[in-house]
Amino acid sequence: QVQLVESGGGLVQAGDSLRLSCTASERTFSTYFMGWFRQAPGKEREFVAVIGQNGGTTNYADSAKGRFTISRDNAKITVYLQMNSLKPEDTAVYYCAAAVPRTWPPVRYDYWGQGTQVTVSS
Repeated sequence: QVQLVESGGGLVQAGDSLRLSCTASERTFSTYFMGWFRQAPGKEREFVAVIGQNGGTTNYADSAKGRFTISRDNAKITVYLQMNSLKPEDTAVYYCAAAVPRTWPPVRYDYWGQGTQVTVSS
């Protein structure tokens, strides 16, 4: 079972940038699709971005397009989410997740991290 640990969250101002990291516990990381999700207070968890096994394929939520970039380094068993031009509405707990490759984009994620808080002040 893959364990995922997110890091890099924090308190920033609107317009700032932040890079989240998610490190896996084992080398089978490279076989999974990796995604980022977020959950704001009082709202349901929502999809942010997903990346294919070798990093060549990505998919983004409309809210993330043009501002966020997902990437991965299989040698470091880590997936990243670079977030630029942050807005107060980006405030949420951000989760990374791993999906066994079944369909693209994945509709089911098998392993989840504990999340990291991102707070954007206006």
